[in-house]
Amino acid sequence: MLESFYQNKIKAIKNIFKVNEFSLLRYINNLYNKAKVICHNIHMKLIDKIFPHRIWKKRLNDLKRQQMLERIPIFNRKRKRGFLNNLNKAKIFKYAAIGSFVGLVLLVLTGIATFAWFAKDLPQPDKIIRRDGYTTKLFDRSGNLLYEVYADEKRIPATLEAIPLTMRQATIAIEDKDFYKHEGFDLKGYLRIVYNVIFKRRLIGGSTLTQQLVKNVLLSQERTLTRKIKELVLAIQIERLYSKDEILQIYLNEAPYGGTAWGVATAAETYFGKSVKDLNLVESAVLAGLPQSPSYYSPYGIHPDAFKGRTADVLRRMREDGYIPKDQEKQALADLEQIKFSDPGVGINAPHFVM
Repeated sequence: MLESFYQNKIKAIKNIFKVNEFSLLRYINNLYNKAKVICHNIHMKLIDKIFPHRIWKKRLNDLKRQQMLERIPIFNRKRKRGFLNNLNKAKIFKYAAIGSFVGLVLLVLTGIATFAWFAKDLPQPDKIIRRDGYTTKLFDRSGNLLYEVYADEKRIPATLEAIPLTMRQATIAIEDKDFYKHEGFDLKGYLRIVYNVIFKRRLIGGSTLTQQLVKNVLLSQERTLTRKIKELVLAIQIERLYSKDEILQIYLNEAPYGGTAWGVATAAETYFGKSVKDLNLVESAVLAGLPQSPSYYSPYGIHPDAFKGRTADVLRRMREDGYIPKDQEKQALADLEQIKFSDPGVGINAPHFVM
């Protein structure tokens, strides 16, 4: 009786199978589970014979897995027909190439237009060469300095040959390590500018030595995007007019070193009371660190020890860039603790002659 009951169920199931295989298997699965509960262990062999569960359960699991995959667009074989689906790989590559070319042309034209727009009202790049404004020195008949005459900025010119190699290397290491590689601007620096503008809401960073020279001599100190673009245009023009050594020499003569001291030769006399050619490694590192923030790092300012951390950064960068070995860096750091500065007071050696 039980066997005929299941045979009738099988006939019904066959009719369902013609309509929907998944529904059939799900129906069989439910029926099988009910039969197990009703018959328990008595008729399990008969049930397994009528319903070969290993076969249809595997098929049922396969169908379930297929339905799950079809819900994910990437595995769905029934894709909607559209423009992109009708394109073959060759056409897609063709349209991508055309779009890229058009975008590149528009980018170049925009850059040229921007360059021309800002270049029309800019100062001439050859004005970075200073021809006046230097300090006037008064000497006695024996060649002794009596007094120095200047307005607001004390400037003493120096040739690149007179500036020690350590001073040049220290400046490049801390300010622009790729100075001899780039063409006046650093792409990574401009990416830092974009990052600072977006995430820090500040327009800082990214200036090369050439751009700093432009800012100090030809433009103002304002921090605006317009000034940054002008700075870039002038830096490219200057790089085409002058060699790297000439630009470095001009920079070292125009950089601010705190107070009235402008230029490295003036800084050497102001802080150490010596000629620029006599600077040693640690003195060069001290001076190279000042232009970033002269009033803050000046040993004569309200932060008299701030220069030490900055000097340590300069020496570290010199070691990392291969200018000095590790033991020389350690010795310079030890000498830094014993460094002596000149008296900041300004006097007149012979007032009855010069006043």
